Amino acid sequence: MIPKRAISALIATAFALALLFSFKTPATPALGGSTTSGTAIVGQPTPSADSKTAAPAATGTPATVATPAYVDGTVTGPVVSTRYGDIQVQVTISGGVLTDVAALQLPSGDGRTDRISSAAGPMLREEALTAQSAQIDLLSGATYTSRGYAASLQAALDQAAA
Repeated sequence: MIPKRAISALIATAFALALLFSFKTPATPALGGSTTSGTAIVGQPTPSADSKTAAPAATGTPATVATPAYVDGTVTGPVVSTRYGDIQVQVTISGGVLTDVAALQLPSGDGRTDRISSAAGPMLREEALTAQSAQIDLLSGATYTSRGYAASLQAALDQAAA
């Protein structure tokens, strides 16, 4: 004979599994202020009267954002001071496209900060090149570095805007 506690536990487990399998995740937004990992996007543009967005077509298709055209050359962003040190980036534009981002300064000074900067630098560079903008994901464990990097990057891209 099965004890009453065991029957209750089996029923509760079956109910919990039914709820778990019926759970549906929400659809990810097309544009928004956060990423799927739950971190904020730095440098999210705010709509303005002179924004470079296309008007929605009459057929009901979604609006697309025009890719900003940059003037070819190399532009250095300002030094951004953070809690852990200064950050400065330099961007290279070729053919109106962001082709390289070099970190001229990243936080340093102690072993932990050095390790974080050496790991975050290449990841932030890749994020920027992929996004072709300063709308990059914040890196967990390198939030201050990510924000400073994005701020210096955005200022450099603003200078390079056509």
